[in-house]
Amino acid sequence: MAAPAFYVIAYDIVDDKRRLKIAKCLEAVGERVQASVFEAYLTAAELEKVQKKVGKLLKAEEDSLRVYFICSDCRGKIKTSGRGKVTEPPGVKIV
Repeated sequence: MAAPAFYVIAYDIVDDKRRLKIAKCLEAVGERVQASVFEAYLTAAELEKVQKKVGKLLKAEEDSLRVYFICSDCRGKIKTSGRGKVTEPPGVKIV
């Protein structure tokens, strides 16, 4: 299984009800780092699943969803100010 990659997911959703549904979907897979910004470690299959689920909720003419892949080298160069920190990679999972 491929290792998860680091993504920043941001949205701008006009409707409160849609925004809440999309936020809950993203909270299930990532860390909320700002009101409409999430950081997540996802495999390609997980990312595709999330994008399909969110895509069914979005209204393309009104809403926006952006997914940014951040490579491991670039992840180390992320600068933050104030509260919060960059989401750490997931730990080892023993099944």
